[in-house]
This record gives sequence, C-alpha cells and structure tokens, in this order.
Amino acid sequence: MQQGEESQKSQSGGRKSTGMARGLYLFLSLLLLKVSSSSLAYAGPVNPQPHELRSFKIREEKVQDNNQQQLGRGCSYTVKIKTSCSSPRYTRDAVSLAFGDAYRNEVYVPRLDDPSSKTFERCSTDTFNIQGPCGYGICYLYLYRNGWDGWIPDSVKVYEVSYRRAITFYYGTPLPNAIWYGFNQCSRISVPSANATELASQ
Repeated sequence: MQQGEESQKSQSGGRKSTGMARGLYLFLSLLLLKVSSSSLAYAGPVNPQPHELRSFKIREEKVQDNNQQQLGRGCSYTVKIKTSCSSPRYTRDAVSLAFGDAYRNEVYVPRLDDPSSKTFERCSTDTFNIQGPCGYGICYLYLYRNGWDGWIPDSVKVYEVSYRRAITFYYGTPLPNAIWYGFNQCSRISVPSANATELASQ
C-alpha cells in the first residue's frame, strides 16, 4: 500500500516537473520572440543609398530669406564635405547644396565650389560656415553637380551649432550631372515639383 502511494506521488511529481518545464520553455520562447520583434522594429538602414530627385523647387522668397540670413539672422550651420579619393584630382564642377527638416525649413547654397581655393580636391575635407533658417532636425540633404569633371563626394556632415547636434550623409558614389542627388530620411515632407535645372540656375 505504501509503495503504491509513493508511486502515485512520484508520478504526480514527474507530471508537475514536466508541466513546469513546458511552461518555462513557453515563457522563454515568447520572450525571445518579443525581443526579436523589437529588434526588427528598430533595425533600419543605417546608411540608405542616395537617390535622384528630378523634381525640386526653392521658392524665390526662400532664396531672398537665405540672403537675409547671411546678415546674421537665423541659425548657424557647419558643413563638412569630404571628397572621395576616387574623385578627380581637382574639379571645376559647379556644386550646389540644399538641406532641411521635415517642415521645409530649408538652407540653400547655390555655389560651394571654388577651384581657385582648391575646394573639393581628391581626398580632401572642406568646411563651410553657413547661415540659414532654424529647423527641427535635418533629415534631408541633396547635392547638385553641373560640369564635366565628375566630382565624387564621400560624405557630407552638417553640424547644427545652436542645437549641438550633427548628422552625416554618406555618398561614396559619382553624382549624376545636372540632377539633385541625395537623401530624404524625413517622416513627413512635401516637395513641390519643379525642374532641377531651374533650381540650380537661381
């Protein structure tokens, strides 16, 4: 009789241990699935590839505002452009720059190049101090190249002096001629249509 009771207790304990093991396994599986899902949710492209933007427009009043910013209004930006070591030794290409935030607070520089000062030579880094409208975090940047030399940027780093924050856009690829080329990482932005050549000629 005693042996039967001990056998029943042993079987009951075995079933209990098996149930606990299954419960623990299920819990760990659900936890692992949750962690994996969270990782995938936050895993985005660290360096998305640049793309062409054939339609882009800067309003005439926006250009005038930028000219006024040069008189001391607005915010200060430090832009560091690194030229690729695959680029020509020097360039005579005309280079323009536009960047801004999701609310279209935009900074536009019609000409950055200056062959006489050895700007954009191969493997070099050029620094520009720019005044422009204040924004809420830069999330798009485009370069425009016009010429025959085929200048190749490696990266563009924009430092917002007022907010002490910086963002870097990585190129490392030849820019197509006479087309705005770059990045848009904004969650909400409306870019009016226009011809890129019209923009560069302003």
